Amino acid sequence: MSMGPGVARSYGEDMLSQTLNRASRSVRARRAVESLPITRNVVNRFVAGETTSDAVDASVGLLARGRSITIDVLGEDVTDLAGARATRDGYLALLAALGEAGCAAGADVSVKLSAVGQALASGEEVATAHAREICAAAGAVGATVTLDMEDHTTTDSTLAIGTLLRAEHPWVGNVLQSNLLRTPGDITDLAGAGVRIRLVKGAYREPSGVALPRKADVDHAYGRAIDALMTSPCYPMIATHDQEMLARAVARAAEAGREAGDWETQMLYGVRTDLQQQTVDAGLQMRVYLPFGTDWYGYFMRRLAERPANVAFFVRALAHR
Repeated sequence: MSMGPGVARSYGEDMLSQTLNRASRSVRARRAVESLPITRNVVNRFVAGETTSDAVDASVGLLARGRSITIDVLGEDVTDLAGARATRDGYLALLAALGEAGCAAGADVSVKLSAVGQALASGEEVATAHAREICAAAGAVGATVTLDMEDHTTTDSTLAIGTLLRAEHPWVGNVLQSNLLRTPGDITDLAGAGVRIRLVKGAYREPSGVALPRKADVDHAYGRAIDALMTSPCYPMIATHDQEMLARAVARAAEAGREAGDWETQMLYGVRTDLQQQTVDAGLQMRVYLPFGTDWYGYFMRRLAERPANVAFFVRALAHR
């Protein structure tokens, strides 16, 4: 999930972002980063831990501070059926553990369909079956499911699977990315149907033919998307750390006559915890995107790519190891 800040990037920052996005899918870069002794400590800022118990403990802490949760069992681009089943089993174990801990009601889990088999032969069928099992487990404990969005090649499949799942579980949500040129049309289709929609800017490097090339354009599209969602029948989930965008969402919600329970804002675990608290203190719904698991590399690199301050944090940690 991308929730980048609202400041304009320099040319150098854009080049750094491109490099880090490429590195997020590089086996060689992964080995190099994982070999650094300090990396695990830095990653702990953005990832709750490696086990289901870690995720539950972090969830309990967040709930005690007035936040809601959406949990991501880290992993993507699974290339074999065993891996897809393992991710499914990770979600089933997580939901059972949340239920046992008494913190499942109102919780959400975020599922990347590539992690449950979308890229395999007959991938859409496999991913749908696994996602359906996750949805059944979520419904049994009072939780919901949101389908994360990945690069543009998976958008049609992800939206189609969301439609299928909502036939049984109307609370299944989809993510839309403001950087994609197609998103205004997708908002029209999904929002009109009253779907739970998480709005993000987009964390994947996309070709110019399908995505807006400049960050300023992505930001403008994000603002317009907020306006469209707030005036629609959907349930908007505004995922941002940008205070201007958050203020815009608050204003548009008020103009549309939405109560606090009619929409929510979302932020990443470990990012802008000060703004998270301000949001809670203002009486708004604040949900934290909480990732956990051993397959943290791709997620971590995209967080660095999104925000130069995250890179500086990493470099400072290396300098003081």
